[in-house]
Amino acid sequence: MTDIVLITGLSGSGKSIALHALEDEGFYCVDNLPPELLVQLVEVEQRFNVPRLAIAMDARSATSLHLVPQQIEVLRAGGASVRVVFLEASTDTLVRRFSETRRKHPLSQADALHANAEPQRALVDAIDSERTLLADLRALGYVVDTSIIRTAQLQSTVKSLVTTRSQQLTLVFTSFAFKRGVPLDADYVFDVRMLPNPHYEAELRRLTGLDAAVANYLQRQPEVARMQKHITTFLDDWLPALVTDHRSYVTVGIGCTGGQHRSVYLVEALAAHFATHWPTLKRHRELDAR
Repeated sequence: MTDIVLITGLSGSGKSIALHALEDEGFYCVDNLPPELLVQLVEVEQRFNVPRLAIAMDARSATSLHLVPQQIEVLRAGGASVRVVFLEASTDTLVRRFSETRRKHPLSQADALHANAEPQRALVDAIDSERTLLADLRALGYVVDTSIIRTAQLQSTVKSLVTTRSQQLTLVFTSFAFKRGVPLDADYVFDVRMLPNPHYEAELRRLTGLDAAVANYLQRQPEVARMQKHITTFLDDWLPALVTDHRSYVTVGIGCTGGQHRSVYLVEALAAHFATHWPTLKRHRELDAR
């Protein structure tokens, strides 16, 4: 059975970085494949017994992207394992990246109305158009928000995704700081800022939710246990329905003020609980960014 990872998403969101990460993992990688050639490429590589294949597609193939969902179903019906990883970032982040590299957005020339437009406005319009164009692909797989993560974080995230069992729904728990924004890739977000904060305990302030002293402190707080129980109950109730809905990944964001203590502790506790029954991944956005 061929293991296929389809990398797609917004221009400037890090698809080349993701593809290089998969190449490091032993995938045969193809960039900017026209969607109409997807099935044919897989058939050729299967004849040569290529076990792992990573393919990048994006707005450069705008006219044929609508073919991708049907082609994925054809490949799966033929026994191939197909996973979709969709990369995105905030519009402000993408504008900054294009400005820094001085590259043109692939859709910047598509609309004649942009001919006399102010350059940044034209770029924002192109990004908005690309979001609409790729909306159906976004719904097919795992979404990664690359707005404020480093290259190493993105590489690590992509590599961890391909190690999970692709035939099961995978739970991804991520901690974050509300002061740096809610992750775009979160399916569910739980706000735990009302819980007791170890930041105000002098001996705990410089530690994180990964440290035993912080964990012990939070375990003694009844509110923390109650929040953990409520989140666990919600997910236990709805995960079977998400499986029935053919979801491959569900990302649960746990946010506190600084993303250092409460959210980190709860991500660790929730991941440990659900790992006994589900493929589970953990991410700590603010800690990983250090």
